[in-house]
Amino acid sequence: MNKIVCNIMQSSKKAGMYLYVEKAQGLKRVPEALLERFGKPKLPMTLLLTPERKLANADVDKVMAAIEEKGFYLQLPKDDDDYMKDIALANSKLSGA
Repeated sequence: MNKIVCNIMQSSKKAGMYLYVEKAQGLKRVPEALLERFGKPKLPMTLLLTPERKLANADVDKVMAAIEEKGFYLQLPKDDDDYMKDIALANSKLSGA
């Protein structure tokens, strides 16, 4: 897919958490468990995604690929990204990797 009309939904429960979904599909393909954690989505923006487009806090190629494969892309706040990296590092040390 060379372009996607994308709704960017903002979480009502977690600052900095966003869901990118294809506008035509909406939230249909987002798992219910994720929607529960996400809270009531707010629609701050609709964008036309293309491989050339620059996004502030996400890689457009990864966003587009995730939307095509799973129906959504979840953007977490930066502090959550660091937390997840710390957990992965701790797990690798525990497993002897």
